Amino acid sequence: MAAGATRGGEAGVAERLHSAAIHLLRRARRTDPLTGISPAQLSALSVLLSGPHTVGELASAEQVRPPTTSRLVSEMERVGLARKEADRDDGRRVRVRATPKGLRMLRRARALRVETLEGLLAKLDGADRAALGRAVRVIEAMLGQQARGARDARNSRSSVRR
Repeated sequence: MAAGATRGGEAGVAERLHSAAIHLLRRARRTDPLTGISPAQLSALSVLLSGPHTVGELASAEQVRPPTTSRLVSEMERVGLARKEADRDDGRRVRVRATPKGLRMLRRARALRVETLEGLLAKLDGADRAALGRAVRVIEAMLGQQARGARDARNSRSSVRR
């Protein structure tokens, strides 16, 4: 085992990474109120970005109960962020899809968060920015296909809009 890679070292790094990730996300989320939609709606829209989901699938992804998600979806429908539609394969089943307005709001929230992070990165010297770039690649590799899939989906959507 490499130096610093002991279980105690891993636990320490894991604790610090956990804390840093939470604080970084909280800092980035400070701009969310500028979108005019709730954090729960933004979170649900981020799940719907990959395509339509049933209320149960959305509830599972958001780690809440289906009745909570059902109320959230009804509110999102009311304000035009999402719509319910019949499943193509099973008409008894309902799927929730983000509307173009919902996707625009999600892109705006993401852009505001990224702008916040860019401001923090701009305060660093080049060596620290390069170190963070390497760390992000390590985290993406550690998370595997999940992180790459989200990044690839974003890149394909942005290339279509260009």
